[in-house]
Amino acid sequence: MRYDVLIIGGSFAGLSAALQLGRARRRVLVIDAGQRRNRFATTSHGFLGQDGVPPGQIIATARGQLARYATVEIRDGAALGVTGDEQGFVVETDGAPAAGRRLILAGGVTDTLPEVPGLAERWGKHVFHCPYCHGYELNQGPIGVLATGPMSLHHAQMLPDWGPTTLFLNGAFEPDAAQLADLARRGVTVERTPVAGFFGAGADIRLADGRTVPLAGVFTLAQTRLTGPLAAELGVDIEEGPLGQCIQVDAMQQTSVAGVFACGDTARLAGSVALAVASGTMAGTAAHRSLIFTA
Repeated sequence: MRYDVLIIGGSFAGLSAALQLGRARRRVLVIDAGQRRNRFATTSHGFLGQDGVPPGQIIATARGQLARYATVEIRDGAALGVTGDEQGFVVETDGAPAAGRRLILAGGVTDTLPEVPGLAERWGKHVFHCPYCHGYELNQGPIGVLATGPMSLHHAQMLPDWGPTTLFLNGAFEPDAAQLADLARRGVTVERTPVAGFFGAGADIRLADGRTVPLAGVFTLAQTRLTGPLAAELGVDIEEGPLGQCIQVDAMQQTSVAGVFACGDTARLAGSVALAVASGTMAGTAAHRSLIFTA
């Protein structure tokens, strides 16, 4: 079978794109490796109507709703490679290859976390990247910002709205005089002693001099890279930002390669569930329109 649209990635953006196309009665295949970026988080926040719901539950509900659309198929598995152009694409999977007229990349990104003992196992539970997603639940308790570079300054400047904030420089950078003055204005404590690791079962940080700093939660900026090989194989334009990679798209989520769209964290340097759903909606409708007006 040749599908109208192949969607790589079955998380919030990919399923949102599939919903628009299914409602347009187009034949759609979603290829999903099951590696949601927020799979480590117990609850999702900031998405209207779903605030506080476990992200896996949102996805399960979405899959159940998509099952009502006879033209939408979801295949569990990884997309391993791609060939083709605007006349048609073939995606190699760990099952049978799939062919489609259009392609939507929604495979997300992979986070590379700071190498601090105890951080990885706390990711999504006590250590976060998005204040809007997790800051409120810290109940105005003490918050840490673990610096990974100059961009962490913005994290530290924002977070006092959610609780008293300490910026742990950890040798990542040194704020200049103006930046230090602004941090002081925001009430941020600057800690220059290196971080030895996390202490206990929560977010408390142990410093190299033996002190322990009790914290309700910690925020840090991970480096990101695109998940999977398809973007590179297609030759779409990729933006290299201070925090990692994303695919360049226009307002309609169209990439630099005709017939290829991208959405979700794949196509923006900062993301959330709500933004992923919005961009997936746009990618799905744009792919549908391209089938009509440029067929």
